Amino acid sequence: MRPISKIAPTWWDFTTLDSDLLNDAARLTAQDLLSLARPGFDIRIFDTNEEFYLAEALEYIDAWKRSTADDPAGICGPVGPTEQLPLVARLVNDMELDVREGHFWGMDEWVDQEGWPVPESHPLSFARANMELCFHRIKPKLRMPDSHIRFPSGDLIEYSRSFDRIRCVVMQGGQGEVKHWAFNDPPQRLHPYQDAPPDPETYRQLGARVTDLHPMTIIQNARTSGSGHVAQVPAKAATVGPVETWKSERVSIWHGGQHDNRFGIRLTTLMISQGIVDTSVPMSLLADHPHVTFNFIRNAIGSVEATMH
Repeated sequence: MRPISKIAPTWWDFTTLDSDLLNDAARLTAQDLLSLARPGFDIRIFDTNEEFYLAEALEYIDAWKRSTADDPAGICGPVGPTEQLPLVARLVNDMELDVREGHFWGMDEWVDQEGWPVPESHPLSFARANMELCFHRIKPKLRMPDSHIRFPSGDLIEYSRSFDRIRCVVMQGGQGEVKHWAFNDPPQRLHPYQDAPPDPETYRQLGARVTDLHPMTIIQNARTSGSGHVAQVPAKAATVGPVETWKSERVSIWHGGQHDNRFGIRLTTLMISQGIVDTSVPMSLLADHPHVTFNFIRNAIGSVEATMH
């Protein structure tokens, strides 16, 4: 019988894993993390915030430069982090890059209590963040048309099908405290998953959808985006799923230190490196993706130890 979550007893999450695995992850040093790279799983450590977010921004540029009218291509990007977004616009404008053939997918959006995606006027809207921090800053003569910018805020079936028509060169993401990418959270501990979370193949069948959010995800987003105002954070979101993720040529995860902690980034690195796949840690499913990159800022790696504040 697996342990009950210490965070939310009616949900699955990383606290239900074997304690030996959790302790092994906690002991990893920065050098240990680098040694966990393997074919199909690249690990990069950046020494400064500037080069970290510049490298993230350059993935947008690279994806858009590959796109043509006959071979459309693009990038699926997160909000969290967002520091790369103004840099993308600056690079396009200052280098006079014509990205009109490029494509972009926003990977998630909040959903209100009635089941509707929140409008861009919502203070936490991911579409709003992408448009204000990036696309509205690109010179109109260089920017792709609005029809090339897609968010999971309407027809999710059509949103998913667009990954079949347009090549997703890279899907970026951050890692939340519940070890998700996008809003692929662990499932609730409900029938038929009272005793064990769903197997990886079942979870892999999830496409773009509206999903309930783990309580830890709600609290994290209140902390990182809402100054702790939990009441304004929706309990549901629309998200890109594993189906679309596996249609992407590469998955690039950016560990900036704000959205998950020193322990969390070690745990998922270890699980992906060793092929330990458990849907209580959704990020671990990327162990089976053919091309994944983890990107770290060195000063966010630190060590896992008890410190009293």
